[in-house]
Amino acid sequence: MTAATRPWRSVLYIPGSNERALEKARSLEVDAIIFDLEDAVTVSEKETARETLAKELHVGGYGDRATIVRINALDTSWGVEDFEAIADAEPHAILLPKVNSAGDVQRLVEMMEAHSAAAETRVWAMMETARAMFNAAEIARAPRIEGFVIGTNDLAAELGCQTGGDRLPLMMGLQAYLAGARSNGLVCVDGVFNAFKDEAGFRAECEQGKALGMDGKTLIHPAQVAICHEVFSPSEAEVELARRQIAAFEEAEAAGQGVAVVDGKIVENLHVATARKTLAKAGIVE
Repeated sequence: MTAATRPWRSVLYIPGSNERALEKARSLEVDAIIFDLEDAVTVSEKETARETLAKELHVGGYGDRATIVRINALDTSWGVEDFEAIADAEPHAILLPKVNSAGDVQRLVEMMEAHSAAAETRVWAMMETARAMFNAAEIARAPRIEGFVIGTNDLAAELGCQTGGDRLPLMMGLQAYLAGARSNGLVCVDGVFNAFKDEAGFRAECEQGKALGMDGKTLIHPAQVAICHEVFSPSEAEVELARRQIAAFEEAEAAGQGVAVVDGKIVENLHVATARKTLAKAGIVE
């Protein structure tokens, strides 16, 4: 399963220090898990969390879920040791926090290249700073990079803005990160919604993220999974329209025409490509 065909609707943060949560994660219906050694782990627990997580990843049992480990930044006293401890467990990817430039990713990649167990491990970047907004396309071209995770809390703190219900003050950052990711075909996952008991607010933010073009959303609680999947999975109507667009375009092509019309709207190659992606997200291969 590749990044292009794998669903990324729900990406759940799990503290690397919480053995109970690490065990429960094996049965959660999420698309990916970020095992966190950074913000979710206190300074006093850093070393223990690293050992605990490495042990659980070696045990395995996470099925088709993408296993992503957020290490501490490499310029901290924990980052390098985090990588060394986790690399042997061969997670799907390492998530690097506070990425400002492609050079930050390059440093991690050099460590990976010197570690045989990390030969297939990919890199994800936490996009959560003002500098990253202006360097997003450069970061997207870094080696081994597969996806961006947007850190809306850190970005808002650095900008000094209020997020509000519509996230308008963050919109430049959200779109810059997304455009950067898409410039090199990367996955881009939206930031967290902190009030996990506010289902209406969470649904609205998921719908906004989907409208922007995000592949999915990072979550802080399993209670958010169901709504997240409902919003980011193609609806029956979207699947039906995608099928009709593909069929109409193929019929038009067979007749020597370059465009088709569905529901009074032009359908071209680009619409068919989007339609095929919709079917892929729904797990439909035709």
